[in-house]
Amino acid sequence: MTDNPRTETEHETVVRAPADTVYALIADVTTWPQTFPPTVHAEVLERDGDSELIRLWATANATAKTWTSRRAHDPAHRTVTFRQERSQHPVGTMGGAWIVEPLSAHTCRVRLLHDFTAATDDPADLDWIQQAVDRNSASELAALTSAAEAAGTDELLTFDDTVTVEGSGKDVYDFLNEAQLWKERLPHVARVTLDEDEPGLQILEMDTLTKDGSRHTTRSVRVCAAATSIVYKQIVLPALMTLHTGRWSIEDLDDGRIAVTSRHTVRINTDNIAAVLGADATVETARTFVRTALSGNSLATLHLAKTHAEDLAAGRKRP
Repeated sequence: MTDNPRTETEHETVVRAPADTVYALIADVTTWPQTFPPTVHAEVLERDGDSELIRLWATANATAKTWTSRRAHDPAHRTVTFRQERSQHPVGTMGGAWIVEPLSAHTCRVRLLHDFTAATDDPADLDWIQQAVDRNSASELAALTSAAEAAGTDELLTFDDTVTVEGSGKDVYDFLNEAQLWKERLPHVARVTLDEDEPGLQILEMDTLTKDGSRHTTRSVRVCAAATSIVYKQIVLPALMTLHTGRWSIEDLDDGRIAVTSRHTVRINTDNIAAVLGADATVETARTFVRTALSGNSLATLHLAKTHAEDLAAGRKRP
């Protein structure tokens, strides 16, 4: 426990949506990657009534961080309080609350409170935390407003692609995890950089080639669970998307093979459809275009991972 002084902050916004709708978005942390830009991945580790222990992976000041928090829900008063149990440097302690206050049947105020201390007495650490809290709070409140006000009309596009492999799941995982090698391994990747300051938490940037020869730069944060899954969220997106999250998952099948699945969840950027696809393009045109492009790249990667793993398996069987 740090003895450094505690700082308290408060950010708020007014949302043109019922308080219960807003509270539901805050309470269900598993939807946060689709709601809040800083959140990459979220898991509920424990739940006991209105108390839960969660783990979050998120960006803060353009860096990737992970921590665990204990949250207490009070549905009657529409509040969720939180306290980090395991923080990451430079944070010493961090806690706060989400408070949703009805203003009318269709409008509410959301207050986001934080209190925190730095892990050291270096003023730069406290300044880093203050900037991260201010930026993320503003981003989260704006996104919460958009999500709540669009409730029932905002459609996400989710789809899967799967291949079966007669080989080792670890070999497939290694192929997907070692993205720094993708320029040599994947024909649609023109440039790639991979940073992994903490094991299992990666920042991947790459230039991807499309069939017409154009190049798109993306930047993703990836959460890697050894030999089972890689969850990611793009934080620099192509023009046709405002959201792109994904998961590579590896599952053992009863017949001894493994199933490898790529899942994408996308929100279309409707403001850019005409500029990218032409004046006559519709939302459905954009959804089809995005799905075709992402599935094409995913299946190419999956089939190359399959070949890689099966070649290694065959090599191990040779006398």
